[in-house]
Amino acid sequence: MSWGTELWDQFDNLEKHTQWGIDILEKYIKFVKERTEIELSYAKQLRNLSKKYQPKKNSREEEEYRYTACKAFLSTLNETNDYAGQHEVVSENMTSQITMGLARYVQELKQERKSHFHDGRKAQQHIETCWKQLESSKRRFERDCKEADRAQQYFEKMDADINVTKADVEKARQQAQLRHQMAEESKADYSSILQKFNHEQREYYYTHIPTIFQKIQEMEERRIVRLGESMKTYAEVDRQVIPIIGKCLDGIVKAAESIDQKNDSQLVIEAYKSGFEPPGDIEFEDYTQPMKRTVSENSLSNSRGEGKAEPKFGGKSKGKLWPFIKKNKLSLKLGATPEDFSNLPPEQRRKKLQQKVDELNKDIQKEVDQRDAITKMKDVYLKNPQMGDPASLDHKLTEVSQNIEKLRLEAQKFEAWLAEVEGRLPARGEQARRQSGLYDVQTTPTVNNCAQARESSPDGSYTEEQSQESEVKVLAVDFDDEFDDEEPLPAIGTCKALYTFDGQNEGTISVVEGETLYVIEEDKGDGWTRIRRNEDEEGYVPTSYVEVYLDKNAKGAKTYI
Repeated sequence: MSWGTELWDQFDNLEKHTQWGIDILEKYIKFVKERTEIELSYAKQLRNLSKKYQPKKNSREEEEYRYTACKAFLSTLNETNDYAGQHEVVSENMTSQITMGLARYVQELKQERKSHFHDGRKAQQHIETCWKQLESSKRRFERDCKEADRAQQYFEKMDADINVTKADVEKARQQAQLRHQMAEESKADYSSILQKFNHEQREYYYTHIPTIFQKIQEMEERRIVRLGESMKTYAEVDRQVIPIIGKCLDGIVKAAESIDQKNDSQLVIEAYKSGFEPPGDIEFEDYTQPMKRTVSENSLSNSRGEGKAEPKFGGKSKGKLWPFIKKNKLSLKLGATPEDFSNLPPEQRRKKLQQKVDELNKDIQKEVDQRDAITKMKDVYLKNPQMGDPASLDHKLTEVSQNIEKLRLEAQKFEAWLAEVEGRLPARGEQARRQSGLYDVQTTPTVNNCAQARESSPDGSYTEEQSQESEVKVLAVDFDDEFDDEEPLPAIGTCKALYTFDGQNEGTISVVEGETLYVIEEDKGDGWTRIRRNEDEEGYVPTSYVEVYLDKNAKGAKTYI
C-alpha cells in the first residue's frame, strides 16, 4: 500500500489532506492548552477556597481547632490545597510534554510538507515542459509532411503539363525533394523527442512521483503516530498524579476517622469548667414566726426606700448568675483584666496562668538561643578579629541578658500564682491578698456601702463609689446617711473556707483554705455570703467557697429545708 502507486494522480487531494492533518494537530494543541488553563484556574480556585477557610492567626478560630472535628476540617483544607497542587502539576506536565513539543513539531511538519510538495510541483513542471516540446515537434513534423505532400503534388502537376518549361519542372522537383528532406528531419526530431518524453514520463510516474508521495505518506503517518503518542501522554500525565490524589483523599478519610466526639466533649469541659460547686438548696424563710431583720437588711431597705424605687432582692432573687460566669460591672467599667486572672473561676484561672507560663518560657528560650548565638559570634570575632569587633556585641549581649532576667522574674511570678491555684505553694499572706486587687478593703462602712450597692444591682454584681483620688470613673451610688452610725452586725454562725479566695474587688475579703471565720450575713440567693475575720476585716466571699454553720439561736438565722 503506497500513495505513490495508488494515488499517483491525486496530487491536489493529497495536498489538501496533509493540510487538514496539520489543522487537526493544531486543533489538538489548542485543546490541550485550554485544558491546562482550566487546570490552573481550578487549582487557583481550590487554593483560594482552602485559604478562605483556614483559621486566622491569633483569633478565636485558631482556638477552636483544638477539637478533633475542627482538626479534621483543617486537614481537609490542607489536603485540598495539596490536591490543587496536583492539578498544577497536570497543567505544567501537559504544557512541557505535549503542547510545547507539538508546537515545534507542527513547524517542522509544515516545512517538510512544503519541501515535498515543492519537489512534486517541480516534477510536474518538468513533465509538462517535456510534453510541450513533444507537441511542438509533433506539430512541426505534421506541418513539414503536409508541405512535402503539397510540393510533390505540385511537381507531378508541373511534370505532366506539356506547356511548362523544363526549368520550371526541375525547380518544382527540387522543391519537392527539399520538402521531403525537411519532413524526414522533423520526423527524426519528433521520434527523438517522443522517446525522451516517454522516458521522462515513466520516470515521473514510476520514480519521481512515487518517491515524493511516499515521503508525504511517511510524513503523514509520523504525524498520526505523534498525535497518538500525545494522547497517550495526555492520559499518562493524569495517571501519574492519581496516586498522590489518592493519598490526599486517604488523608481526608483518615482525618475524618480521627474525629473523637468524646475527646471534643472533654475539651468543652476543660474550656468552660469554672471549678465552682453547684449552688445549694434555697433557704426557707419562715414568716409565720416573728423575726427581726438584720441591721444590714433594714439599712439596705431604708436606703432603697429613701432613694429611687428599685426592685428588692431577698431570698427570692431571680435571674441571678454566678459572679464569675458573668463579668461584674466593675470589670466592665474598668475594661481590664487583673494580671493574675483572679477574676476568673479557679479552673479557668489555672489554664490562663499555665498558658502565660508556657508563653514566657518560650520567650525565655528564644532569648537564650539569641544569647548563645551572640556568644558564639563573639568567640568567632575573638579568634578572627578581621571578621568583626568583639566589643560591638557587648551591648547587645547585655540587653539580651537583661531581657532574660526580666522574663524569668515574670515567669516566677506567674508560676507562684499557678502553684497557689494548684495548691502546691502556701497561699499568700492576708495583707498581700487584700492588696492584690484593684481596691483595698479599708473600713467596715466601706464594706457596708459596697453591700448596699451590691444589693441594688439586679444581676448580683456590685459597683464602687467614685472617690476624688480614684482615676477609675464609676457611677456613684446613693448611700444611707445613717449607715455609718450602725453598730457592727452580730455573728449568726461560723464558716470554714473550702478553697482559697483572693478578694481583689472592693467589698470582698480574702480567705485561705481551711480558715474559720464568722458569718454575719448569709447568702440571699445571689451566691455571696458576708463574713468577718475580726472587727476590722469583713466582706463577701462566694458561698460555694465556704461551708456555713449557722447558729439557730442567733438573730436572723434561717432554716434550711
